[in-house]
Amino acid sequence: MSQRPVNTILITGCSSGIGYVTAKGLKERGYRVFASARKAEDVERLRQEGFEALQLDLDDSASIKKAVDQVLEWTGGTLDALFNNGAWGQIGAVEDLSREVLKAQFETNFFGTHELTNLVLPVMRKQGYGRILYNSSVLGFVALPFRGAYNASKFALEGLVDTLRLELYKTKIHPVLIEPGPILSKFRENAYHQFKQNIDAQHSPYRDLYKKMEERLATEGPVVPFTLPAEAVLQKVIYALESPRPKIRYYVTFPTYLFAFLRRILPFRLLDWVLRKV
Repeated sequence: MSQRPVNTILITGCSSGIGYVTAKGLKERGYRVFASARKAEDVERLRQEGFEALQLDLDDSASIKKAVDQVLEWTGGTLDALFNNGAWGQIGAVEDLSREVLKAQFETNFFGTHELTNLVLPVMRKQGYGRILYNSSVLGFVALPFRGAYNASKFALEGLVDTLRLELYKTKIHPVLIEPGPILSKFRENAYHQFKQNIDAQHSPYRDLYKKMEERLATEGPVVPFTLPAEAVLQKVIYALESPRPKIRYYVTFPTYLFAFLRRILPFRLLDWVLRKV
């Protein structure tokens, strides 16, 4: 592996899970990490742990701009890398999603991420280089039932990143997609909370299926095979930051590799059958 091409990195969603583990791992590796979180109490906890932490709410344009301004003030106007990690997942059948719930999913996972990236891009253009990493998902290229809102936000994100990569072809700014499968984190716990808050399960045609789903969501620890710790994502982030020519996509976990392969070789209807069985 080549000498590290970047030193400073802003990471979103560092309160727990992938964001926290990545921030901690990169800091220990010698990076200057700006760890951001949505809640003030999480920011304070990160500061107590020695991070240069700041508040950044992807649903709030003013918060995004304030965070970027703060980072640039700390660095003297430069930023080597951005890891767009902050996101959440809304569970529920497509026909049970209101317009407001779908908009909320996109505000964080898509629009906020896009706005943050667009504030950082001029900085990277001026300095002549940069790495922009996006934490996508296996659900950014295959769909699972009852994950429609999250699927849609990640499919949209991947389309945006693929386009951005084509547009930045003549620059030394590299957009990179990280695509995890099942990772041990608080993601499922948060998804369960949003499900209870936003989905009217009792009046849904999927009421009985939802009961089984809730049992699974409430279970602690891994509930599917091949679940990996967040350190597996950290390793791919390191590759994406330190490779002289980073890959366009980095798969994480066996299911991501498997479904990428199946998507290439199976007819659509057969792939649908497989995905219904997952």
